[in-house]
Amino acid sequence: MSNLALGGASIDGGLYTWVTDLAQRAPHAVNVLVSYGTDHGLFLFAILMLICWWRARRGTAAEMARALAGPLVVTLAYLANDTVKALFDEARPCRTLHTVTVALCPGVTDWSFPSNHAAIAAAAAVALIACAPRLGRIAVPATLLMAFSRIWVGAHYPHDVLAGLAIGVVVARPLMPLARHATPAVTRLRTTRLRPLVAAR
Repeated sequence: MSNLALGGASIDGGLYTWVTDLAQRAPHAVNVLVSYGTDHGLFLFAILMLICWWRARRGTAAEMARALAGPLVVTLAYLANDTVKALFDEARPCRTLHTVTVALCPGVTDWSFPSNHAAIAAAAAVALIACAPRLGRIAVPATLLMAFSRIWVGAHYPHDVLAGLAIGVVVARPLMPLARHATPAVTRLRTTRLRPLVAAR
């Protein structure tokens, strides 16, 4: 639906090029580190969720319900974000502005708005805060770094990552409290052969 396409360059193209120009002047080691983080950083959130689940095995059924809800909520946030992305044929800024970027420019039909990475990270951070606040203290700054890295490597406009962050939060925040409804199911699971998955003892 190209008629719905955002004029990304007119929104914050100047800020985007300022960041990507800064990246071009940064030391090579910095760009290697940022590239690695933006490509693989989502694994950190998966690891944090695994830690949350492992710790919840020693906790209450409600805590385990929240731990199990996290990955589901993140998946729903991704699907919501991808649905929005399908409505806006916003070309990647590296194609529209023809700037030199740290990362290779994605394919022509790999749309820019909103950022899937930002949405996934934000939803994961919300889920982790609900599951284990201490882990949330790691997830929140990691989310902001992930969002900024998407601009730094040239993959997204700033408004792309802001929209992705917003979608992740808007989806995850009301859904995580609903995990309490799964508490009875977790309690029943703790009496079955699947007990080792949801309880430590």
